[in-house]
Amino acid sequence: MLLSITKTSLLLAVACSSFAVAEEIITSDSYFYGDSPPVYPSPRGSGAGDWASAYVKAKAFVAKLSDDEKVNLTAGVTSTTACSGTIQGIPRLGFPGLCLNDAGNGLRGTNYVNSWASGVHVGATWNRDLTKKRGEYMGNEFRTKGVHVMLGPSVGPLGRVAEGGRNWEAFSVDPYLTGALIYETIEGVQSQGVATSIKHFIANEQETDRHPGTNDEGQYAEAVSSNIDDKTMHELYLWPFQDAVHAGTPSIMCSYNRVNNSYACQNSKLLNGLLKTELGFQGYVVSDWGAQHSGIASANAGLDLVMPSSDFWGHNLTNAITNGTMEASRLNDMVTRIIASWYYLGQESGFPGLGSGMPINVSQPHQAVVATRPAAKSTLLQAAVEGHVLVKNIRNTLPLKSPRLLSVFGYDAYAPSKLQLSQGFGFLEIKSPEAYMNGTQYTGGGSGGNSPAYIDAPIDALQRQAYEDGTTLQWDFSSQDPAVDYTSDACLVFVNAYATEGFDRQGLSDPYSDALITNVANKCKSTIVVIHNAGIRLVDKWIDHSNITAVIYAHLPGQDTGRAVVDILYGRSNPSGRLPYTVAKKESDYGGLLQPTVGGNDKFKLFPQSDFSEGVYIDYRAFDKAGIEPLYAFGFGLSYTTFDYSNLKVSKHNSRYSAYPPKASIIPGGNPRLFDSLVTIKATIKNSGRVEGQEVPQLYVSIPHGPKRQLRGFDKVSIKPGKSATVSFTLTRRDFSTWDANAQDWLLQKGQYNIYVGRNSRDLPLSTVLTI
Repeated sequence: MLLSITKTSLLLAVACSSFAVAEEIITSDSYFYGDSPPVYPSPRGSGAGDWASAYVKAKAFVAKLSDDEKVNLTAGVTSTTACSGTIQGIPRLGFPGLCLNDAGNGLRGTNYVNSWASGVHVGATWNRDLTKKRGEYMGNEFRTKGVHVMLGPSVGPLGRVAEGGRNWEAFSVDPYLTGALIYETIEGVQSQGVATSIKHFIANEQETDRHPGTNDEGQYAEAVSSNIDDKTMHELYLWPFQDAVHAGTPSIMCSYNRVNNSYACQNSKLLNGLLKTELGFQGYVVSDWGAQHSGIASANAGLDLVMPSSDFWGHNLTNAITNGTMEASRLNDMVTRIIASWYYLGQESGFPGLGSGMPINVSQPHQAVVATRPAAKSTLLQAAVEGHVLVKNIRNTLPLKSPRLLSVFGYDAYAPSKLQLSQGFGFLEIKSPEAYMNGTQYTGGGSGGNSPAYIDAPIDALQRQAYEDGTTLQWDFSSQDPAVDYTSDACLVFVNAYATEGFDRQGLSDPYSDALITNVANKCKSTIVVIHNAGIRLVDKWIDHSNITAVIYAHLPGQDTGRAVVDILYGRSNPSGRLPYTVAKKESDYGGLLQPTVGGNDKFKLFPQSDFSEGVYIDYRAFDKAGIEPLYAFGFGLSYTTFDYSNLKVSKHNSRYSAYPPKASIIPGGNPRLFDSLVTIKATIKNSGRVEGQEVPQLYVSIPHGPKRQLRGFDKVSIKPGKSATVSFTLTRRDFSTWDANAQDWLLQKGQYNIYVGRNSRDLPLSTVLTI
C-alpha cells in the first residue's frame, strides 16, 4: 500500500535500475481519488500541418545518430554560456545545440537588452496588433543573443487563485483573451526564427506546495494535485494552450504540480492524450526546471526533454529499450520532435552562435547589443502605455495641465537602488508582504523577471515634464505620513503590489500602502494614486475618500514605466487599457478562490489536494453566477473621451448544422473544423467626446447551460471625435461549443445564444439573440 511508503523507500525505489518497478510504486492508484487515466503509447509526431518539411529533414538527421547521441539530446547539459538551459551540439552533423532562456517578457540574465511589459500588462492592452509587434521585437533580441528558445510566454497559471504568485506572467484570467494574445505573441516571436516554449502545462494555479518535499512535520509530501474534471479542463485551462499549438509553438513546458494525482511531466493523459493526440502537437514537451520525478515512465508518458539535466535518463533510456520497458521508437520520436522544431523555425541556417550574446558572467565581453536599436522604441513605449488602466477620474483631475505645484509621494516613484541584471527583479529586498519598497516595480520576481537597459522611473519623467511646464515639484519617498503643501494642485502617490515566483501573495493589499495613500489624501484635495500591481490589487480601504480623484492600475510596464505613466497623466496618450481580471469590493467576494489550497486534511496531508470544484466559474464568471457586484468589472477601463454603441447586426454563415464537428485529419490545434466560422457580428462605435481615443468593444456570449456570459470577441479601434467605426467579430464553431465529456468532443447545442456587445462584462448596451 502506498500509505506505508516512506520518503526513504521512495527515493531508493527511484534510484533503482529497474525504473518500471519504481514507477509502479510512485503512481499507484490504490490511495487516490479522481486519478488521471493512462493513455499509451505516446503518439509519434507525424509532420501534420505545416510541419511536413521539418519532419522530413529531422527524420533524415535522426537516422544518422548513434544511440548515445540520441540520448544526449533528451536532457540539458552544463554550458559555458548563461543560457537557462542548453542542449549540447552534434558538430559532425552541423547541429550547434540549443540555448533556452527566460523570459516571456524579455531576456533575463544578460546586458544590452530591453525590459518589455509583462504578461498582465499586455493583457491589459487588449491589443492584438501591438502584442504581435512586441513579440517580433522580443524575438529579434533573443535571436541576436543566440537564444533559440524563449521560455515563455506563460498561459498557466490562468489566474484561478486571486493571490497566485505568478498570475502576472500570463495575460488574463480569461481563456479567450489569453488565447488570442498568446497566438499573436507566438506569431511575432517566431517570425524572427525564435521558438516559444509555452508554459506551464497545466493547472499550475498556485505556488504553494508546487514542489514535493519535507512538510512542517518533517514528513515527505508530494506536490499539490490540481483535480479537474474533463469539461473544465477543456473549456478553461486547455483553451489557451490549444491556441498556442494552433499558432505553431514548437515547445510546451510541463509544470511542477500534479494533475489528478499524477505529476504533470509524467501524466500520460495530459501529454499523450490531450496534447499530442487531441491537439495534434508536433513539437516537444520540455520539463520545467527540476520537474521530472521519474524515469522511463515520464518518457513513455510523453516527456521529450528534461531541463536542466536528468538523473533519471542517460543510459537508462537505452537500457530500458534493451529490457523492453521502453520502445526504441519512443526515443526516436523524442529526438525527432526536438530536431524538427529546430528545422521548423529555420534555425539551421544563419542563426547566431549558441548563446553568443549570453556570457557566463558580466566580466566577459558582451556581444550583440540590441537595447539601443531605435526601431523597437515606439513599440516598447506603446506597449507600456496601453497597459495602464484608468479606473477613477472625477472633477476633471486628469489629464494634468501644467500644474504650478505637483507633490509626489511613495516608495514606487524612484528607480531601484540595487539592480543586478543577472537576476532580473526577483532578488530585490521586500519589506512588506505585498509591496516592493526599494523603487518602482517594472516587472515581477523570479524567472519571469527580465533585464532592463535602464529604468525610467516616474520621478525622472515627472522632472522632465516639470522642466517643460515650469512646474515646481516636491517629493517625499520615505515617509508614510508625509507633509503636504496645501497649495499643491495635485498629489501623486506611487505604490505597488508585488508578486514573485515561489510564493503566493499574502493578501490583495498591504496596510503600509493603504495608510500612505489615506494620509496623503487627508491633506491633499486632489490625490492621484498610481499602482504598479503584479496581479489584482484591492482599493477598498480608500477608494471612496472624497480627495482621491484619480486611480490608475499601472501594472508592470517594463523599463519605460515613468515615460509611459507621464504620457497618460498629461494626456499625450489617452488611456485605453482595460482590466484583464475582476477587482472585487472586498477579499471575501473571491470566496474559495481567494487563497491557494494549503496542505490538506489528515488523510491527504502527504498528498495535498486542490479540488477545482468550481468548474469553469472563476473570476467574472463566478461573480456573475453568485450575483456579486464587482468594484471594477472584467474589461473595465476609463478614457478621456466617451463612446456610444449602436447598430448591432448578426449574420449567420451558410453552413449545415451538426452537433459535433465533422471528422477531419488532426492539425496542430486539433480538428480544423473547430475553427470554421459560423457567425459574423458587427457594431458601430462612435466617439462622442472631444478628443481622439481608443475603444475596446467586447463581445460576450451566453451559451446554453453555461456561464451567464463568456468573452468571445474583442477589438481595439482608434476613433477621432465625432467619428464612427464599425467593428466586426467572426465567431467559430469552437466559440459556441461546450465540451461533451461523454462524447469526448465539442458539442454545438441547438438553442438560443444571447449575444452582448459593450464596454466590459457588466456594461453591455447592445444585445440580441442568435438561434442555432
